Amino acid sequence: MFSVFNDEYFMRQALLEAKKAYEEGEVPVGAVVVCANQVIAKAYNQTERLKDVTAHAEILAITAASEFLGSKYLDDCTLYVTLEPCTMCAGALAWAQLGKLVYGATDDKRGYLRFGNELLHPKTKIAYGILEQECSSLLTLFFAERR
Repeated sequence: MFSVFNDEYFMRQALLEAKKAYEEGEVPVGAVVVCANQVIAKAYNQTERLKDVTAHAEILAITAASEFLGSKYLDDCTLYVTLEPCTMCAGALAWAQLGKLVYGATDDKRGYLRFGNELLHPKTKIAYGILEQECSSLLTLFFAERR
């Protein structure tokens, strides 16, 4: 049986969040946390708005999801994020014991995989390249406009 609730569906939700960041002049990264096929948290980068270097989409989404669940652990959850997490976010995902990470575009400069996969919790499953072109294009456009 086919379900509309697949990785592409939820990555599109994360892309909607990234577009909000773009419209506000933030680096366009969006994230959603899903548990039992339900979006329980949404976030986008807000480092400029909040004047906080830790206000990455992933961090804000982790906080919102933990509040929703009443737990610091997200082992039954999937995080969809439009860009490969940085080392800070990967560390936070490890502490949250995230069940699954799905990201769109890779980040060759600041992505956590530059430092090896050990940054995530050992039980975290990973999928990547979901809607990679759309995720990457939004970032490329954002930075091209600023140069």
